[in-house]
Amino acid sequence: MKIAESKVEIITPINGKEILEHIERVGRVCYKSENNITDESAEKFVAGIVRRGHEAVIEHYNITVKFTTDRGITHEIVRHRIASYAQESTRYCNYSKDKFSNEIAVIRPVDIKEGTPEDADWRAAMEAAEKFYFALLADGCKPQTARSVLPTCTKTEIMVTMNLREWRHFIRLRGSEAAHPDIRILALDLWKQLREQIPVIFDEIRFD
Repeated sequence: MKIAESKVEIITPINGKEILEHIERVGRVCYKSENNITDESAEKFVAGIVRRGHEAVIEHYNITVKFTTDRGITHEIVRHRIASYAQESTRYCNYSKDKFSNEIAVIRPVDIKEGTPEDADWRAAMEAAEKFYFALLADGCKPQTARSVLPTCTKTEIMVTMNLREWRHFIRLRGSEAAHPDIRILALDLWKQLREQIPVIFDEIRFD
C-alpha cells in the first residue's frame, strides 16, 4: 500500500497577457469598442469587466487542471456542472499490475496526523482493503467487481476543464472555511497558482 500526496497541476499552458487579450477581444464586441484595443489595454479592460460583475465574458477561456486526490473528494468536484471531466477508472485499472507497482495508493485525510492512534487505525483499514481487493482479483473477479472493497480515500487522478468564471466559483466555494478540509487544500493551492499567473482574474478573491 502506498500513501500518495494530494496535488494540483495546471495542464493548460498559461500566458496571462494572451488570456487577457483574448478576453478583451471577446468583450469589446459587447460595446463595439474594438478600436480601443492597444498593446496595453487588456488588463484595464478585463479588470473593469470583473469589477462590474460582467463575468459572462470570462467564460470564453477554459483551463484544464489535474487534481490528484481521493475518490471521495472527486465526488464533490464533479458536482460542478459547467465542466468536463476525465478520471482514472477503478473499473479498468487493475492495481495488482506492475504499472501500479502491484499496490493500491491512498490519500491520508488531512485531519489524520501521521503517528497518531487514528493513523494506526486508518492504516490497518487501508491494508485490509488492499488485502481483500487483491484476494477478489485472485479469485477471478474483474477489477470492476473487486473495486467494491476499495476505500473512499483511494488515490485517483482527475482532469477538470472549466472556464475562468467557473474556476472562480469553484475556488470561492471550495476554498471557504466551510468546505471539506481536503478539497479546501486543493482549491487554495489552485487559487494561489492562478492568482500568480492571471492576477486580474483571481486577485480580488480573498480568504483572509
